[in-house]
Amino acid sequence: MVHVDVTPPAVEQVLKIMDRQGKSGTALRLFVQGGGCSGLSYGMTFDKQESGDEVAYSGGGITVVVDHASAPLLDGVKVDYLMGLDASGFKIMNPNAKETCSCGKSFSA
Repeated sequence: MVHVDVTPPAVEQVLKIMDRQGKSGTALRLFVQGGGCSGLSYGMTFDKQESGDEVAYSGGGITVVVDHASAPLLDGVKVDYLMGLDASGFKIMNPNAKETCSCGKSFSA
């Protein structure tokens, strides 16, 4: 079983985006794909929950699903949403990452 922690600011932002895109009732799919300066990068999209996916988080009106291939790399991640003068956006903190690039969008495991 994979566990993902989603902070209240991230949940709030996901719900706003879902509503704006007409995706209410779908799940947030969190995944890992090849790419980025460190070899692997994070991806997020809205999707139907498929029967083979693992539910990694459910609360506050959202469900986060992770595919089986990404699950070992995402177990224990924390998804936050930061809003600041210099940058705003989702931030993923991954205890499984051995290295991360300076932009924080890619990692190696």
